[in-house]
Amino acid sequence: MLYARAETRRAAVDHDPHIITGPCDAIVGACGRIARNALIQAKGFPYTLQDLLVDPQLVDLYRDGQYATLRLTPSMYHRFHAPHDCSIDNVTYISGDTWNVNPIALNRIAKLFCKNERAVIPAMLRPGMVVTLVPVAAILVASIRLHFVDVLLNMRYRGEAEIPCRASFSKGQEMGWFQHGSTIIAFAPKGVTLCGSVQEGTVIRVGRPLMRLPY
Repeated sequence: MLYARAETRRAAVDHDPHIITGPCDAIVGACGRIARNALIQAKGFPYTLQDLLVDPQLVDLYRDGQYATLRLTPSMYHRFHAPHDCSIDNVTYISGDTWNVNPIALNRIAKLFCKNERAVIPAMLRPGMVVTLVPVAAILVASIRLHFVDVLLNMRYRGEAEIPCRASFSKGQEMGWFQHGSTIIAFAPKGVTLCGSVQEGTVIRVGRPLMRLPY
């Protein structure tokens, strides 16, 4: 059943090379332009690229870029897929808490995504064009599984752990999964734009348009 669901989603992928597709089924929690290095968790609760990504090179890359926060509810499909043809040569795992990431918690706890366990996955579409996905762990999701690294990302790690890898994906190919509902935050550099249908509160499906490349 799960295999059939994954194949159905791959068949629905938008293969326009100018389109970055949604990596998962989700509700758009927040999205838009990053103001220098600041973005929004929820109304009145900002955080910074440095808080979330840690890596100074990625912080510089996404300054004034675009982001979309994609919230997976418990009833949704829990696997995530490549948003474009890409290659990945490292993953940074950052240990942390597993606070619930539902809207109530996001409106009460400042910098919640930056407190939780997460993985930072830079995906190179071509030289100079890197899209980064940040799967964030949540309550009951104290692990993030990736097909292309042979370790379980979980709270047995402490601090940051950079994991080298060598992986290539075609758009829509499965990359990993959560055990329960959670969140993925997608980042793209300045010049990339959100697709018009992507707005706060809308539902996006894996493989459907999320952002548009500037070429």
